[in-house]
Amino acid sequence: MDFASRSLPDFPWDQLAPFGDIARAHADGIIDMSVGTPVDPTPEVIRAALASATDAPGYPTTIGSVEFRQAAINWLQRRLGISGIGLDGIIPTVGSKELVAWLPTLLGLTARDVIAIPATAYPTYDVGARIAGCKTVTADSIAELDEAHAKAEASGRRLAMVWLNSPSNPTGRVTSAGELAAIVQWAQSRDVIVVSDECYIELGWEKSPVSLLHPDVSGARHHGLLLVNSLSKRSNLAGYRVGILAGDPQLIKPILEVRKHAGMILPAPIQQASVAAFNDDAHVDQQRARYAARRDIARAALLEAGFRIEHSDAGLYLWVTREEDCWTSVRWFAERGVLVAPGAFYGAAGQQFVRVALTVSDERVQQLPARLSS
Repeated sequence: MDFASRSLPDFPWDQLAPFGDIARAHADGIIDMSVGTPVDPTPEVIRAALASATDAPGYPTTIGSVEFRQAAINWLQRRLGISGIGLDGIIPTVGSKELVAWLPTLLGLTARDVIAIPATAYPTYDVGARIAGCKTVTADSIAELDEAHAKAEASGRRLAMVWLNSPSNPTGRVTSAGELAAIVQWAQSRDVIVVSDECYIELGWEKSPVSLLHPDVSGARHHGLLLVNSLSKRSNLAGYRVGILAGDPQLIKPILEVRKHAGMILPAPIQQASVAAFNDDAHVDQQRARYAARRDIARAALLEAGFRIEHSDAGLYLWVTREEDCWTSVRWFAERGVLVAPGAFYGAAGQQFVRVALTVSDERVQQLPARLSS
């Protein structure tokens, strides 16, 4: 293996540490809006389910219990309008990040394969390609996919996979059903796998996100299509590490085989707690209302401070700019005790943006207007 081809970048968040120190030195403490980690309590219905499942002496199965998979399927149908997924078309994952990082490897992609990722994107899409030894290109349109496909073939490679992310992290952009359907048609005609990261799909604000597997996008045929989702954000379960991969059973099967050999297993008590999370919509609606209220406060404060908000139609982030280098903006926020993420973490297209997360307490977000007006 050519290990140089998969060399990993420096971990980006280490670069933010000095600005965290500046923010923590503020007289009233830090308002950390840099990382999208939930801060509200894990719902009681989920904690009760976990407590009832602590007697688990045997090994769980990698494929997940029937109860877990059926609860997830029911949720996909009830909340996202997805039909046609059977028990062989869904598996649990240990959170969604590990799946994103290892999916190209699990699919058997190699150095001859090219993976298309969004121009402004979650860094782990690129990391996963590097781990597998694949090359990445950025593509956000059919024209760019056509160009990437042609260049890959000309170089003796193949465009094997396309990552989609709607709502986007970090931009909050929502890809319309029409755009998704066009990409599906393009990819299926060329035998290219499409994987959609939909971890924020229940948090639509100005726009309502649509899943890759919704009938309006892919009809009843999921050939070559996979979706990734997570309970971390919707259910305040980031600490439980629960995700799902769903879609084409012909892709799920070989992924499952590798995961079985590698011992990538979601613990049984966590699976049982997840069933409760999938089955209960009330806690999701309550959490959504919390984020909506925080978003209103943060949005108004940022606009008043002279920032422009781009996209941010869904998800947990506001993507903002003052048309200056992102690190200049990061420092400006840090000097007011607020930590945000530089857009450069998400690609060159983010160089003049910062990402502002809504995952702060009500008390902290209420302090934001005064901080940003100082």
